[in-house]
Amino acid sequence: MKLIKITSIALLASSMLVGTGCVRKLNEFGDMNLNPGIVAEPITAALLTNALANISGEMWSTTSGLYSQLYAETQYTEASRYATQKADFSGYYSGVLYDCQNIINFNSNAETAPKATSYGSNANQIATARILKAWWYLRVTDAWGNVPYSKALKFDGIIPYDDQAAIYVDLFKELKEATAQFDAGAAFKGDILFNRNIAQWKKFANSLRVIMGVRLSKVDAAKGKAEVLDALANAAGVISTNAENAMLNFPGGNFNNPFYAYYNLTMRRDIALSATVTDFMNTNGDKRVFSYGVASSNPSVVKGFPYGLDRTAAVNWSNANTDWSRVISNSLRTATMPLPILTASQVALARAEAAQRGWTTESAATLYATGISLGWAQWGQNNAADLSAYMADADISLAGGAEISKIATQRWLAAFPDGQEAWNVYRSTGFPNLIAAPGTSVGIPRRFAIAQTQYDLNPSNTASVANLYTVGGIADSQYGRMWWDKQ
Repeated sequence: MKLIKITSIALLASSMLVGTGCVRKLNEFGDMNLNPGIVAEPITAALLTNALANISGEMWSTTSGLYSQLYAETQYTEASRYATQKADFSGYYSGVLYDCQNIINFNSNAETAPKATSYGSNANQIATARILKAWWYLRVTDAWGNVPYSKALKFDGIIPYDDQAAIYVDLFKELKEATAQFDAGAAFKGDILFNRNIAQWKKFANSLRVIMGVRLSKVDAAKGKAEVLDALANAAGVISTNAENAMLNFPGGNFNNPFYAYYNLTMRRDIALSATVTDFMNTNGDKRVFSYGVASSNPSVVKGFPYGLDRTAAVNWSNANTDWSRVISNSLRTATMPLPILTASQVALARAEAAQRGWTTESAATLYATGISLGWAQWGQNNAADLSAYMADADISLAGGAEISKIATQRWLAAFPDGQEAWNVYRSTGFPNLIAAPGTSVGIPRRFAIAQTQYDLNPSNTASVANLYTVGGIADSQYGRMWWDKQ
């Protein structure tokens, strides 16, 4: 379908994302000129801040959090009982991805690049934007599978979908090249994630490559192994201490932690911490449960909400158990609580999985223990005796076998509260052994279906991709498996 340039963006902007978090514009940054043929004079620092600030809504990704069973619905239970979620990815392209691309364009254009240097060196702005754009694209492809990529931000007519395998190859390239692109010039202003610390951006990119590489274990182990080894060999290193965690900070006021805004400001009560999480953690003495959730009337446990109940059963259970847990403890869930984006615990555990698979010569057992210890410390649980007892538990210790299952389960827990990353771990490894909502027959969804908007605006390309995910005669099925999600 032929679209003129300006119309392409207008159409992409016509609907915003539903299900994986809300991609929003910060009003104080004003409106952007949406004509991609004209490079005006955007404040690139503001574009960076906006693309980073929107991570807040992305992390409160309720639908993927329900699919990964970190969360449970307490009243309206359609999503956790797998009513089809036709989520629209348009908002990513017209919002955060366009912001990142505009930063790159403004710093690459010979006429505008000199003006951009008031916000940081051209190379450092481009490198930062490339890394952040890769992170955002990863979120999109890991939710839908094949999506528009190579032509998506050019807006020059028909917008094809790209194979997810090709997208992954290019994202690996972008992250590696961007890490090498930073120069000794001024760091990028507007950086609310790493406060202009270039070394941290490099560690973040390398760490993301490790996470992505391990995800390919079932579909392309050779590529996954090569990327993990290359990232670990990079002189910039990976995130390895909690001081290096990628944490989004909130000043409060107009920009609050999303969990605080949900529970404490809007007073919503329809999402709970899932009993899938709390049952495992309570049973095995994982003290992080008192940070992940709120202690019940019995202060020795956190009472998660049963996952996937129908509406009547959910309301009845809630009425009989008013002490069910909200997400994140009351003491931690403040307006200014930093939100974890990618942590040392996650990276260490991904390295443990790579080692266990024989991809590296590192010690899987050492990295596993390190990853769990880092996770406990990250959430303020520092009792050495409790941690020692936990590590000796039969369900936790690697000594009893089932190493990949145990490592993957810890990766699932360490992803908290990022529902999509927990869903990624489950889909790519098969662990933990999640049980589908009671009374459902097909199983846990593997992807999001594509919104009707895309069928209307880009019918031939969208229909072609939809056919790739046909299950039970239904095209674009949420049970269709994407490229890296194999049995």
